[in-house]
Order: sequence, then C-alpha cells, then structure tokens
Amino acid sequence: MVCRVRHRTVAALLAVVVLLPVQQSAVALPVQQSAVALPVQQSAVAAPPPAPPAPGAPASLGELVPGVPPGPYHPWPLDTPDQALAPKVYTPTAEEDAVEPWDAAAESDALIEYVPISDAVARHAGRVVCSKRTGPYQRQVERWLRRTVDGKQSPKDCVAIRRFQTRQGIRPDNGFAGPVTWARMTLLSAKRNPNAAGKCPVRTYRTACVDLTRQLTWVQQGKKVLFGPVAVRSGRAGYRTRTGRHRIYWKHKNHWSSLYNTPMPYSQFFSRGQAFHAIRGSVHNPPGSMGCVNLSLADARTLWSVLRKGDRVYLWGRRPGT
Repeated sequence: MVCRVRHRTVAALLAVVVLLPVQQSAVALPVQQSAVALPVQQSAVAAPPPAPPAPGAPASLGELVPGVPPGPYHPWPLDTPDQALAPKVYTPTAEEDAVEPWDAAAESDALIEYVPISDAVARHAGRVVCSKRTGPYQRQVERWLRRTVDGKQSPKDCVAIRRFQTRQGIRPDNGFAGPVTWARMTLLSAKRNPNAAGKCPVRTYRTACVDLTRQLTWVQQGKKVLFGPVAVRSGRAGYRTRTGRHRIYWKHKNHWSSLYNTPMPYSQFFSRGQAFHAIRGSVHNPPGSMGCVNLSLADARTLWSVLRKGDRVYLWGRRPGT
C-alpha cells in the first residue's frame, strides 16, 4: 500500500543480437519516429531516425540502460505506489513475525552500472573497450579521483575510472561515470563519519538519518553510529520522500500490499504510507521510488533489528533530479 518504482522488463534488441534489460518507467530507449501526416498535396514520408550521439557527447540519465543483464525476473513490481495514506495497522501474531522474508535471488542487488546502450551492446559483443561517452557524473567522479575536473571524458579518465570500478566489483568496468560508480564513491566517502556536515540532529536517543541528496541512511545515537551508512533509493520526481521529523509508528516484517499484490519486506512506516523497506533488486535503479526509502534486503533486515517503534526518523535534502 505504499511506494512503487515500476519494474524494468527485458527489452530485446534483435537487430544486434543482444538482450538488454530495460525496466518500466525508468528509461525509454530512443525509437524511430513514425510516418507523419502531411498536407494532401504532399505524400506521407517517414522521418529519418535520430542521428547517433557523437563519440564524446555527454550522456544523460534518461538514455542509460543496465550494462549487464540483471538477475532472475520477479513477477511483481519492486515496490508499491505511495498512497499518501497510512496502511491498516494491526499487531502481527508471534507466528507471523517468526516467518522471515525469503532471500533475494543471487546478484539481484549487484553493482551493475547504467551505461549508454552503445556501451552495453559493445560489452555484450565481447569488445572490452573504454567508454568514450561523458557520464552524467563525470565532474564528480573526476574530482573524487583527483583528476583534472573538466567534465569531459578522456582516455586517461576512462582508465582511472575503470580501475576504481574493477576494485569495487562494478560491472561493466568500462570507465563510464554513471550513477552506480558515483553512488559507490559517495558511500565510501561517508563511511568514516556520515554526519560530518552535522545535518542530522545529534540526540541521546536513536535517530534514523536519511540524507536524500547523497541517497544514504544510517542510525545514530549521540555521535555513535549504530547502523550504516548504506545506500538507499528515495522518491522520484513528483513522488518525493517527505522530509522533516517523523517517528516509526508501525513495523511489519512481512508486509504485503493487498491492493497491488506486492511484497514489501521489513517495512518500517514513518510518514503515512512512506516507509523503510527492502527491495529484491538494485537501489541504484533510476529514476527512484514512488516515495518510500528502499534498501537492499540485507540492509533492510539489519535496520529492522536496530530500530524500534517510536524511534525518530529525520530526512533532509533532495534526491538529484527531483
């Protein structure tokens, strides 16, 4: 009964003999324009296909696809639409709470970078090459790697980015400065002290901190970090996760949306229909959720054991692109 991000289905690119996964409502691939109606005195003609991007042209988030086919298909959406209404609250029985949500399929939350379709096709064809495209996070990645920050992809930039991707297990490691690569850098920078900027209030009680700008969450008590930081996925444009101070008002380990027939493991509701909950897929999947704060199954399971009913939740910032 809360947050949804529509699921990507597998799109067949038979013309290049390759299967590339594309999830619904995340990114639309470029298509040829259909024939257009012209005045009676002229015949209808088909518009030419759009010109391919120049080799070094900047790539936008909207044109990216997973660079590696994802894990097994799930016959349900990853999560459900935010109704802006609280779910029906009840006390689960001991028997219900004793049932643990089933594990995610192997590699369902693997670090699969989102790349231009031309890069994905090249990888599938076995051509391990450096991407010539300028990624949407080019400047941020260049700065993190302490390279010259010019926002342009160079051969040396690509080599440096590839080295980082290989060390972190990001696939494909083709040097494209995409959302997964930048998210990993953001997480690594926050590991030692996620609240270095002091944005989350330091209190004597437990507080779940959600930095929407960096797409990170952690739990702190005083200055001690009890959980995280870990990567999350918050609400997309038009369905932003509500900021401000909240409390965990209901925990439901095996929550299931009866309206959308969708599992929401380890749900912890804090603002009407918005909750922390697990997804069996990548939290780096653009463009975002429909309002909830999504975590990987492993992270959501740990967070479940850390937070209690009544614990505070503080959210600030804004997801990039919203």
